[in-house]
Amino acid sequence: MSTFRPTVDPEYAARMKAVARTVDEFFNGDKKGPARTVGFCLLVFPFGGDPGQRVNYMSNANRQDMIVAMKELLARFQGFDPGEEGHA
Repeated sequence: MSTFRPTVDPEYAARMKAVARTVDEFFNGDKKGPARTVGFCLLVFPFGGDPGQRVNYMSNANRQDMIVAMKELLARFQGFDPGEEGHA
């Protein structure tokens, strides 16, 4: 099981920041903070290796919004639409 660390692995940090800035600018132009209209996250992980290896995460959204978005995505990956009636 991976240990939570709030930083990105130094091997990936500079490149992830460059990608994040580019994606944010592509979708949101010059808008900053709450003026932005599109949120995103970038996940980077090494292929292979031990299960539970660290996943590096970067986003332009706040943590709570990303938790909601990731739960929605996981629900879709697992085969049901969380907006469908009867799913909590």
